[in-house]
Amino acid sequence: MTTRKAQPKIEPRPADVSPLGGLDRVLHERSRLAILIALLSRPEGAVFPELKKLCGFTDGNLNRHLAVLQEASVVEAWKSADPGRPRTLIKMTADGRTQFLAYLAELERVVHEAKAASTVKAASRERPGGSQGGMSFVPA
Repeated sequence: MTTRKAQPKIEPRPADVSPLGGLDRVLHERSRLAILIALLSRPEGAVFPELKKLCGFTDGNLNRHLAVLQEASVVEAWKSADPGRPRTLIKMTADGRTQFLAYLAELERVVHEAKAASTVKAASRERPGGSQGGMSFVPA
């Protein structure tokens, strides 16, 4: 008879804690990043079909991500009825712009720290005195 070892209990990470430090999880999602980058370069906003084309989304996908961004007060939408056709204009809010620029600064910090850690780790693996002798194991 074989006995099974007890598996270590893994505590789930709280949903609101990002593994990347202070990065805002609402903004850090790939599709929402695409929306925000498109809107950042268009302070006057973008109409729904234009934003959909820029991001390569379906109507439903864009609607879902815009709803999340609206709940967080990052973007706002205005609906108007042009003759015979409704139009929706999406703009980044002033607070949303501030939030997104802070997010980008935090992302730059995280990337900088990751590069620095990578450089330190690589340097610690190099053997002093060049490539004399055999290979040695250096734990990661």
